[in-house]
Amino acid sequence: MTGIYLLLGSNLGNRERHLSLARNGIEHRIGPIIKTSTIYQSAAWGGMAKEDFLNQVVQIQTKMNPYALLYRTIGIEISQGRQFQGHLQSRHLDIDILYYENLILKNELLTIPHSGIPERRFTLEPLAEIAPQELHPVWRISQEQLLKQCTDSLPVTKL
Repeated sequence: MTGIYLLLGSNLGNRERHLSLARNGIEHRIGPIIKTSTIYQSAAWGGMAKEDFLNQVVQIQTKMNPYALLYRTIGIEISQGRQFQGHLQSRHLDIDILYYENLILKNELLTIPHSGIPERRFTLEPLAEIAPQELHPVWRISQEQLLKQCTDSLPVTKL
């Protein structure tokens, strides 16, 4: 990978506005957005959430280390009403760090690359749109190839 990629998601309230405010927050609190995927709608995946999600991937530039980036993304989520009520719950805004260049990191605080990338179509569709040939630093295959191999059958629709 040659960039830093974030996944934005929302399934409560005005979902498009939450994604817009997330992009603005990223630009003002983290750094410039270099690329932005189309917004995709997908069924809730693997958890308690019932409402459909809107998702978007952005590529950013930042001088922050991954931990500072994590704390800033959490701050942006909280500013949009995020309450931490459990994994895979409904939320106004969720921001996941997908990739931080070629960094491979796994500890109790942060896993990079995000462990769910290969199994989540709602992540791979927008990621393959803006970075199709970028290689996963662990699997060493492209985002496009990961999408072709993805077994997630939940519908993902480009808006």
